[in-house]
Amino acid sequence: MGEVSDDNSNMSFLKRIATSDVPLLKEYGVNGVVIALLLAVVTPVLLSMMFGKKTKQRAVRADVGGEEGFAMRNSRFSSLVEVPWEGATTMAALFEMASKKYSRRRCLGMRKLIKREFVESSDGRKFEKLHLGEYEWDTYAEAFNRACNFASGLIKMGHDLDSHAAIFSDTRAEWIIAAQGCFRQNLTVVTIYASLGEDALVHSLNETQVSTLICDSNQLKKIPAISSKLQSLKHIIYIEDEPVEAETLNQVKHLTTLSFTEVEELGKTSHVDARLPSSSDTAVIMYVYKRSTDLPKGVMITHGNIVATTAAVMTIVPNLGMNDVYLAYLPLAHVFELAAETVMLASGTAIGYGSALTMTDTSNKIKKGTKGDVSVLNPTLMISVPAILDRIRDAVFKKVGEKGGLAKKLFDFAYKRNLAAIEGSWFGSWAPERMIWDNIIYKPIRAMLGGRVRFVLCGGAPLSSDTQRFMNICLGVPVGQGYGLTETCAGAAFTEWDDTSVGRVGPPLPCCYVKLVSWEEGGYRISDSPMPRGEVVVVGHSITKGYFNNEAKTNEVYKVDERGIRWFYTGDIGQFHPDGCLEIIDRKKDIVKLQHGEYVSLGKVESALATSNYVENIMVYADPFHNYCVALVVPAHQALEKWAQNSGINYKGFEELCQNDQAIKEVQQSLSKAAKVGRLEKFEVPAKIVLLPEPWTPESGLVTAALKLKREQIKTKFKDDLDKLYH
Repeated sequence: MGEVSDDNSNMSFLKRIATSDVPLLKEYGVNGVVIALLLAVVTPVLLSMMFGKKTKQRAVRADVGGEEGFAMRNSRFSSLVEVPWEGATTMAALFEMASKKYSRRRCLGMRKLIKREFVESSDGRKFEKLHLGEYEWDTYAEAFNRACNFASGLIKMGHDLDSHAAIFSDTRAEWIIAAQGCFRQNLTVVTIYASLGEDALVHSLNETQVSTLICDSNQLKKIPAISSKLQSLKHIIYIEDEPVEAETLNQVKHLTTLSFTEVEELGKTSHVDARLPSSSDTAVIMYVYKRSTDLPKGVMITHGNIVATTAAVMTIVPNLGMNDVYLAYLPLAHVFELAAETVMLASGTAIGYGSALTMTDTSNKIKKGTKGDVSVLNPTLMISVPAILDRIRDAVFKKVGEKGGLAKKLFDFAYKRNLAAIEGSWFGSWAPERMIWDNIIYKPIRAMLGGRVRFVLCGGAPLSSDTQRFMNICLGVPVGQGYGLTETCAGAAFTEWDDTSVGRVGPPLPCCYVKLVSWEEGGYRISDSPMPRGEVVVVGHSITKGYFNNEAKTNEVYKVDERGIRWFYTGDIGQFHPDGCLEIIDRKKDIVKLQHGEYVSLGKVESALATSNYVENIMVYADPFHNYCVALVVPAHQALEKWAQNSGINYKGFEELCQNDQAIKEVQQSLSKAAKVGRLEKFEVPAKIVLLPEPWTPESGLVTAALKLKREQIKTKFKDDLDKLYH
């Protein structure tokens, strides 16, 4: 999912969207708009007479034993799905079979770098700008041959078969080729986020005894400073995505250092027979970075885990296949992206690599006059995290609001009509009315993502109902909201394409069973009415081995029942709807009991308050020794600065504006309005807030790569601010 971790780059992704026009009267004239309005009124009435909303049973009860609970399985399968097709039991087998099946089809694509230059801003800062050309593709057969050559070259350069190899790079074609090369020699791949801090990087490499590090040239620069702390590292393979300085190579000369191309060439001339894995072998040790001060934990994911999730997802996405084009820009070090790309490889889909910094024509790193990734690739499939989709929605609504007048009235009218059509009947989204609004209003918005996107999968965190509906209406596509963790190899539940409901994560994927277990302390019970509620636990082919070198933590959350069935306890609280779809409603660790006994769900409150136009990011904090909560708010620069300008507020810089009493009052009033809309209780609304001028990014260590809050790190960094709010 390129790297999505840079908040500034994500904002640049929105500039093109935020400045797009709604060409209503200008393009279609008054008569066209009048006809559209008449059809808009008549069509839904006729449709509502012809079609009614239907309820489909998507999951059924399952008897899988263990601790008393409410278990469900996907209703379309009587037994769990394990492989996408016969023989594809490992990542190595899947890729080899796919390369033969789709041999001449496009597989992995990267944009050609034409020119790199640096532009200096008025304050003296330098910004990199890239002139990028068309995508250059490897076919499936070519990508497989490169993986085979890399596998042979890796062994020939001296990699020990009993040690691990780590990939420390942004998402790109070489990441997948390197991983597939390792799999052909049954080598376990350790995945490391490109944005990882020094201490966590050293911990990850040392704990797993990595002997070979595969990195891009940018990450290579970080190695000399920590090389003396690395206990087992012997080899470095660097991707030549930009020139590598001789000084950097000289600083790591005590290690065997080769370029990626050199390793491929070495393997091409010195073939080594494959040493293929079994489905139970560990394919990946994927480090997860929870919202605590603990060091990251390495989740051991088997080949069988990944192919089971792949097989399950392939049954959900409609008409997935060789005609699709997938934009890859999220971190491959995250299970969400790794699972998604494996699904694409199994389906013969073309994978084009990009990044949030180059995604649109106006992204931060795109040179003026150069097209962004989506404009060149024209993808049909994308995945995203909620934070990015939220910002797209906010930017579009903000632009429409600024236009005002008839344009805004027509947009609002069309939005309401389409919303009614979607929620009124499944057929409503195909109505002639929708075709008219699509051409008049929504076409420019869709063009920002290439104009061909037909399906969006969202995961990593809860997606708000408003944002999901925005994507349904303005992009005209189904949004599949997935639920899973690294420990379940991303596979737990997935919204099916024909489910138009919001706020839910769908039925269990056909590779697993999902069960709710009562949590008495939190007041969630499977006997609750109208729906059973409890902690979400998962069992099936997607459940991973456990945590590397951490038996105590493994035994804490992976529990074997009296039947010998091994369940993973997620810590999330869910409820099953009558049709078998799961909804995540809380998290055990995010619930705090206030002084007077009221329970505050921090995640629920943050989701409600994040709808304020002034909020870029927010963390709610509740001290159990007080009867109210407080909040740290990273305000949206543009929104707050515009308010200040309109209000005649004088300030020297954004930091000073964040300390302005009137600005704090304005944001707090906005939070109160958002809380009212979100139906929060009085004690859930922050009584005091502080505005923080600097964004929270993975580089700062305050959010994960999926943009989830790291609560303990935030509390530690802003301890003084929180103390002041309670005094």
